[in-house]
Amino acid sequence: MNTGTGPTPKSVRPFRLFGWAILAIMAAYLLNNYLTYWQDLPGIAPIYGGAANGALPIVWSWFQLAVYVGFLAVAIVYVMRSQTPLRVDSARISSINTFIIRTAFFAVLIVGLVDSAISFLRIEELLPAVVGQGLADELGKSRFRGAYVHMPLIALSFVIAAFTRTLGFTWLALLVVVAELLIVIGRFILSYEQAFMADLVRFWYAALFLFASAYTLLEEGHVRVDVFYAGLKPKTRGYVNAVGSVFLGMALCATILAIGMGGKQNVINAPILSYETTQAGFGLYVKYLMAGFLGVFAVTMMIQFVSYFMDAVADVRGEPGGRDHDSHAAH
Repeated sequence: MNTGTGPTPKSVRPFRLFGWAILAIMAAYLLNNYLTYWQDLPGIAPIYGGAANGALPIVWSWFQLAVYVGFLAVAIVYVMRSQTPLRVDSARISSINTFIIRTAFFAVLIVGLVDSAISFLRIEELLPAVVGQGLADELGKSRFRGAYVHMPLIALSFVIAAFTRTLGFTWLALLVVVAELLIVIGRFILSYEQAFMADLVRFWYAALFLFASAYTLLEEGHVRVDVFYAGLKPKTRGYVNAVGSVFLGMALCATILAIGMGGKQNVINAPILSYETTQAGFGLYVKYLMAGFLGVFAVTMMIQFVSYFMDAVADVRGEPGGRDHDSHAAH
């Protein structure tokens, strides 16, 4: 019996190529965003008569354009040289996305705890005794704390995510409740409240809401107004999901990335580049990371919509191994 894992006919290659090309372009866009605004390369705009970023020669613009070409070439070669079934490709893309989301959750967990500890020690004037006056002064600067505390912790999160299979949604939700409970106990019982305590709740809650969205899409957990959808045949549902993934889902994610990362002063790039913090001097230094949450949301949702698109096309083709959408739909 064919389970949908055998050789794939050439007729599905355009759909696989479309999905992997979307991911390749997005990856090239993110890499070029880093090269342009963090490394001061000119970007590809000068090739088309646009304004350059920085003062480097236009030859770097051609290099950045080559990044797009190279990533697309890799996607094309992968699709043309493999006969991976649509559902296998979909599952593979979802696994990549799961790793990214898992990394993001561990990052916000560890960064939140460490940054809270630093802020508490600064407030109570204990930090110089723990790390020395010089380092304590540096930890009061957002650029230092971001570059030398947060970034290594985020790198550590990638390592942890590679060796664990839990996503931590339940635990992070519990930690949000615990953090809020500590605020209540501190305020009404101990008469103690600091800005970093509220910042931690917002930091974790924002991560829970935005990072869990892609996983919820994978599990068909989003509320679906299915007055018509519930009565459709599986093939028709596949058409609805495929078209919706492209024109609603992917289009929205592309819009977020274009608006948020299209320039140095845009809503995602600007806070991260400046390591922006809240106005509270002893709060958490994570506001710039929260701006990045929107980028993580767009990237993970884009990846998941590509996976969803491939699965939907497989439904249209009547391939076996599809998920039972009826068991997840909200009525």
